[in-house]
Amino acid sequence: MNNTFLIRKISWRLVLLLSCFILLSCSTFISGKYYAEAPPGQCLPVFPDKDGWYGGDGAYSIQLDTDRTLWLFGDTFVACGGCRRDRVDMDVILGTTMGVSSCSKNNEFKIQYYLSHQEGKFVSSFCENEWVWPQDPFIVNNILYIPLISIAPGDKREEVFNFTVAGHKFVRVKDFSAADPRQWKYDFIDLTPALPKEISAFAATSVVYHDYVYFYPFYVYSKENFNVFGNILARIPANRIDHPVGAVEYFYQDGTWRNHLNPRKVKVVLNAFASELSVRYHPTDKKWIAVFLSIENKGDQLLYQTADKLEGPWSEPKPLGAKVAEVDSQSPLYDKGNFCYAGKEHVEFSRDKNLVVSYVCNSSDDMQSQTSFLRRNLFLYRPVVRKVSY
Repeated sequence: MNNTFLIRKISWRLVLLLSCFILLSCSTFISGKYYAEAPPGQCLPVFPDKDGWYGGDGAYSIQLDTDRTLWLFGDTFVACGGCRRDRVDMDVILGTTMGVSSCSKNNEFKIQYYLSHQEGKFVSSFCENEWVWPQDPFIVNNILYIPLISIAPGDKREEVFNFTVAGHKFVRVKDFSAADPRQWKYDFIDLTPALPKEISAFAATSVVYHDYVYFYPFYVYSKENFNVFGNILARIPANRIDHPVGAVEYFYQDGTWRNHLNPRKVKVVLNAFASELSVRYHPTDKKWIAVFLSIENKGDQLLYQTADKLEGPWSEPKPLGAKVAEVDSQSPLYDKGNFCYAGKEHVEFSRDKNLVVSYVCNSSDDMQSQTSFLRRNLFLYRPVVRKVSY
């Protein structure tokens, strides 16, 4: 396994703000088999260890049809054989894995993971020889698009944050009717030439609305004592999504859209500072709702904002549910190296004034150690799902 995997994950997911961890006393947690249960009859997502899958982050979802929801995970722990009580000596797929869920006749959540293999080894669902992380998928004209971020190792081994964003692309799936996504035929659309390098995560969340696909890129610009840091708003005409070069427009502070990105004029519409979030429309409220995880206190609070329009103005962030236990020093799930990220809503399962949301918690433990907290404790590094009112 790549021993810089976790460090890169920290730097990417928390965008350097959580790089200085607060040293607090460590409570203990007894490792053991992970149990995933949901209240009967509610079809709330849970992510059990099965099909060789033993935890992954990301957890973007999209409804494919009336019966199926696609789930996309980032770097994933995998193992053959039966039930495992820990991740000691497990392999990690550096890339993307997939699962498909449905609700049974009894309204129970069922998920199957579809792990890809090549020459007897687990590999990423896409780009077997490339390290790619998934972002928020969308469907236009009955074609499924899965945005990916290409990650490459940096050239300065002595640096903690030794990685780089190498590019962006869309996976294009014209026919996703097959039950097993490993049978889908797909090709790629290279988005890299269409974007400035200061965009770290273009499809942090995606919204199909009228004749456009909207995105909330995470943008970091710092030159000549001028800094821009946050989630801006971009869009591509739906009829240009297959040919995005020259078609990306950005929302400016004066309320106009321009097809080039001027850092001094572009508008930061959300101060989420998030490479992963969700923006979804709720007809009951006639509002757009953005959900993300706070970057403060190692990711201890889910937050939400509302707006009448995708451009905003957005309300001030408000807490969404209780604070995150995994970074609460009074919780039995706590460890001094825990940190959390990837907060988002899964609108396919939200009802009325209740949002179904998820986040992921990780550990800064030395991944070279097979007895690290992350490897000993299966409750970490998997989507944690909450049903919360707002």
